[in-house]
Amino acid sequence: MSWSDLRKGRYSHEQGEYFVTFNTLNREPYFHDFNLACLFSQQIIVNETKHNCVWLTWVLMPDHFHGLLRLNVNGSTLPNVIKGLKGSASFILNKECNQQKQFWQSSFYDRALRVDENRKNLARYILANPLRKRLVNNIANYSFWNSVYL
Repeated sequence: MSWSDLRKGRYSHEQGEYFVTFNTLNREPYFHDFNLACLFSQQIIVNETKHNCVWLTWVLMPDHFHGLLRLNVNGSTLPNVIKGLKGSASFILNKECNQQKQFWQSSFYDRALRVDENRKNLARYILANPLRKRLVNNIANYSFWNSVYL
């Protein structure tokens, strides 16, 4: 699906909540590297502060990222939040690796959450990714996640 197809119908609204996914370039498993995964994870807090948003639940997989995001009042738009996270992470990762490369695919997937959707169930689904991929047998043994619901 092209970037322009993904943008059709995309609308950010204050207090909106979104299920978001984005991939590394060519699904390269950069985040098997513990240090790189730590550096990316630190950028979540930077992103929340800079863009006045809250990552309610997130998990970083070796080759992609899933999250539940809430935009706050007077905050950034959804594309700006994602661009900000991917951009700041790329800067830090390139600095750490002493190189200049593209880490992310240019697009991202998002779905606005309905009011009646169960956030706790969505959080469990997101956090089960490392279990489904058999990276760990218990989410407590996986380092790169967080959730306000669990």
